[in-house]
Amino acid sequence: MTNYSTGQNGIRPRADLSRFSNAGFPLGAGFIKRTLWYFTNALFFLNPLFPFRSPKPFLLRLFGAKVGKGVVIHPGVNIKFPWKLTIGDHVWIGQRAWLDNIDQLTIHSNVVVSQGAKLILGSHDYKKPDYPTLSGPVVLEEGSWVGAGAMVLGGATLRSHALLAAGSVTGKDLKAYTIYRGNPAMPVRGRVMHGEEKLQDTPEEGA
Repeated sequence: MTNYSTGQNGIRPRADLSRFSNAGFPLGAGFIKRTLWYFTNALFFLNPLFPFRSPKPFLLRLFGAKVGKGVVIHPGVNIKFPWKLTIGDHVWIGQRAWLDNIDQLTIHSNVVVSQGAKLILGSHDYKKPDYPTLSGPVVLEEGSWVGAGAMVLGGATLRSHALLAAGSVTGKDLKAYTIYRGNPAMPVRGRVMHGEEKLQDTPEEGA
């Protein structure tokens, strides 16, 4: 078992959450804007009794998000900071997905974030007694898919058409056209799109 040095009184350091302060963390918006978004998010995004999809991209843009066309956001979705959000065209975000984007979240076109998926861009430095906030950006490249109940942590990038299977967890980059599963997520096989099989089986000219 590893031995650790102790303080002068022989006691190892302990967490002290009374010392926590978020004062130096860049929230990206003032108190009034954050308060207005809190209620907008609660009424029109989190609220399962608001089934309408078309107003949601407009509301996100109103608060500073960059949102493309054909974006579908289902009821029950929780979005932390729209001013730190970029969404491409024809993106689907499923019920009860959680976009905890205290850092920049970039979702490219034709991406699926399935129901109950979590994009957690923030954490805390567990080595320090006051648990200061840490964050890292997340990028979901074109055609990638975050499965139902899966979790993507800050600093990760899902490359083009990468697939994170349901319930899986990753804090690292995922390779393009590859399916990942587990906690931590590991590659299980390539993601072969419809039509590729025939191309792969076609003999080369002159063979």
